[in-house]
Amino acid sequence: MQPTPHLDLSADVVALTAQLVDIESVSLAEHALADAVEAALTPFDHLTVTRRGNTVVARTDLGRPERVVIAGHLDTVPVNDNLPHRREQTPDGELLHGLGTCDMKGGDAVILTLAASLVEPNRDVTYILYDAEEIEEEHNGLRRLALSDPDLLAADFAILMEPSNASVEAGCQGTLRVEVRTRGERAHSARSWRGSNAIHAAADVLARLAAYEPRRPVIDGLEYHEGLNAVFVSGGVAGNVVPDECVVTVNHRFAPDRSEAEAQAYVREFFAGYDVVLTDSAPGARPGLDVPAAAAFVEAVGGRVGPKFGWTDVARFTGLGIPAVNFGPGDPMYAHKQDEFVPADDVRRCEQQLRAWLGAPA
Repeated sequence: MQPTPHLDLSADVVALTAQLVDIESVSLAEHALADAVEAALTPFDHLTVTRRGNTVVARTDLGRPERVVIAGHLDTVPVNDNLPHRREQTPDGELLHGLGTCDMKGGDAVILTLAASLVEPNRDVTYILYDAEEIEEEHNGLRRLALSDPDLLAADFAILMEPSNASVEAGCQGTLRVEVRTRGERAHSARSWRGSNAIHAAADVLARLAAYEPRRPVIDGLEYHEGLNAVFVSGGVAGNVVPDECVVTVNHRFAPDRSEAEAQAYVREFFAGYDVVLTDSAPGARPGLDVPAAAAFVEAVGGRVGPKFGWTDVARFTGLGIPAVNFGPGDPMYAHKQDEFVPADDVRRCEQQLRAWLGAPA
C-alpha cells in the first residue's frame, strides 16, 4: 500500500498549490489526493471532517447566523505531459504551470489554507473538496453528496472556486448534447449510384451549424454568448461501402434565461427534418446578483463581475435554492490545455480577499 501523500497546510498558498498539483488526481483516481486532504484537515479541532467516497467536507460549527459553502473539485482531466508542476518568473509575475493549476488546484489550495487557519470566521463555513467533476454527471461527488448528506450542503450562500481570473463570474450557461442522425442506403462504392450516402447527407447539418448566429442576451446586466457546435462526426462501414448512417454530435451552450426544455425545443427546431436524439442536458444558473448575500460578496471582493461562459456546479447549488457564484484563481481559457497555468498573484489575491471577507467576527 502506498503511503498517504503529505500536505503542509502551513505552507504559502502557492506552495500548497504546487503540492496539490504533484499528487495526480485524474477523474475516478482521486483517492490519494482525497486521503491527503482528509489527513491534513482532521487534526484541526475547529473543524468537523466528513469523508464520503473521495469527497471531503470540513465544517465550522460556531453558531453564526449565516453559513457559506466554499467548494472545489479535486479531479483533473487526463495527464498530457504536464506533471509535475514547474514555476516560471515572467515580467508580469510568477506563473505556476502544470495539470490542474488553473482548473482548479489553485482554488483548492485557497480552500485548504482558509480551512486550516480561520479558527473563528465571522460566518460558519463548510469547505467541500469533491471528486469527479470533469466527467459524467453520475460520478459527480457534489451530486452524490446532495443525495447522501443534503444537510452537509445546507447554506445561505455558496462560492465555487472555479477559475475566473480572481474575480466574480455570476451564473453559468446551460449545456446539452444531441445526436443528429442522417440515413442512407448501403451500396458498393464502385456502384455508389445504387445506394445513398448518409455522410454526404450530413452536409446540410454542417451547413446549418456554419450559418448559426449566436444569441447574446443580457441578464442582470451581464451579456451571455450562446454556442451551437458540432463536436463529433461518426459514420462509415468499410473502405468500399457507401455508408447508410452518419451521426453528428452537437453541443449547445445556452444562456440561463432559457430552461432545459426551451433549449431542447430550440435545437430540435434548428434541425427540423432530422432525427435528433438528446444524450445529455444540464440547466444553467441565473446570475442572482440581486440576492443580498451575493451582492455583499461581490462588493467585498472589489465589485467586478462578469458572466460565466461554461457550465459549473453553481447550477447545482442554484437548483438547491442556494445563491452561488464562481470565484477562483486562473484564466478559464487555459483550463484543460497542456500549457495550463495559474498566476501566483491570482491565488494569493483570492486567499486574501476571502480571508478579509470571512475575517474577524462582526
